[in-house]
Amino acid sequence: MDWKPDRNARKAIYKQLAEYIENGIADGTFSPDKPLPSERYLAKELNVNRSTVVAAYDELESNGLIKRKRGSGTTINKDIWGISKKRIPSWNRYVEAGSFLPNLPVAQKIRKKTEESNLINLASGELSEDLFPIEDLRSITSTRSYIGSIGYDHPQGNKILRETISKHVKEFRRIETSPGSILITSGAQQALHLVVQCLLKPGDAVAIEEPSYHYSLPIFRSAGIRTYSFPIDNNGINPDNLITLYKKHRIRMIFLNPIFQNPTGTLLNEKRRKKILEISSEHGIPVVEDDPYSLTSFTGEHVSSLKSMDVNGNVLYISSLSKIVASGLRIGWIIGPKSVIERLSDAKQQIDFGHASFTQWIANDFLESDKFDSHIKNLVVHLKSRRDQIVSSLSEYLGEQVEYYIPEGGIHIWCKINKYFNEMQLLEESIKKGVIYLPGSTMGSSKNCVRFTFARENEKNIDEGIRRFASALKGIN
Repeated sequence: MDWKPDRNARKAIYKQLAEYIENGIADGTFSPDKPLPSERYLAKELNVNRSTVVAAYDELESNGLIKRKRGSGTTINKDIWGISKKRIPSWNRYVEAGSFLPNLPVAQKIRKKTEESNLINLASGELSEDLFPIEDLRSITSTRSYIGSIGYDHPQGNKILRETISKHVKEFRRIETSPGSILITSGAQQALHLVVQCLLKPGDAVAIEEPSYHYSLPIFRSAGIRTYSFPIDNNGINPDNLITLYKKHRIRMIFLNPIFQNPTGTLLNEKRRKKILEISSEHGIPVVEDDPYSLTSFTGEHVSSLKSMDVNGNVLYISSLSKIVASGLRIGWIIGPKSVIERLSDAKQQIDFGHASFTQWIANDFLESDKFDSHIKNLVVHLKSRRDQIVSSLSEYLGEQVEYYIPEGGIHIWCKINKYFNEMQLLEESIKKGVIYLPGSTMGSSKNCVRFTFARENEKNIDEGIRRFASALKGIN
């Protein structure tokens, strides 16, 4: 047999073998009048375990391509060549062949586990339902005296909502913009997808923070984008590292989450923010600023976004209501040059013909009302209380075993464990103990780190969750 499996390929050997045999059946390499090679023969010939050959034949049999009969060996199913030909698609091959890549396996596992109600959830990056302004939103929907168009809306989103957002970002975020420079998106996630798909091409290099939420997103790999990271300290990224990356890799775009960053909770200080904008202007590198948390400052002080300091139009600004109002509203937006917004809105139209009208009306009325300001103030009080609780619990149950930066806003705390541990073993043990969190590797860190989110659980559960984590850590050593 001339064919050999590629042992360096990501695809499992049994799948390579199954594909080889399927192609051989189609092109006549394997005759329908003769049995296929035996499992023992193939295992010896290819220098693989017999179980690998069995798995390959199992897949071919499930797809209706072969028949297996004890004493007669394995033969090609003759029905596939006749009038009664019926074949089941090899769905696994289609699933693996798509250009849109799946989430990392550990991320998929965590998402499934967070659906279990018996786990204390310190993993999901969203508010608990008791922090949603449910009564305010219910009041808005029940007293609304008019209904706008329920047909397709403007490609950039409802004009009234875009006018309201332009007023909102001026009042709360000190960003000057116009409705024509705003695109409504299905949360910040869709905004990021549109930017990557429309403004970059395969092979382009971009800079992201390390660690970073962006690391966990498969959108860069799906689009063939090369990502290069620069580390974060307690004051955010060091702009000097960006210059080094640019000279070495010709960086085309910078992705930043500078305010209460996910996952570290750090704040890019003002001096560094100015330096980033200077570098952007000097080299003509666009900056994509993801800002979900700037309104959650625990000190009450206003935090200036990069966009509010941007006088040259170099920053694409992304934000949403997901982290501060309700994730289910799916209201996000991009602010940028009109030509860019028009390009992105054209792509969004191709995907979904525009955003749902009802949630846009609700978001508009809530942003316009005085309820929004009171909600944010109430939210900050609760988030600060939960932040204080997780810091207290980390100190009580883990002490000097852990190092962390205390965030002054946002919903995450980033912890470095001061001893070696097997990351997946600790995660599995923690799940057994009844608590779940995000391992550092999902955010691009290999330094024994974990991310806890304190917005999803109340103070009592946060304390119990950290106690269970500490127990799990002790149990694996």
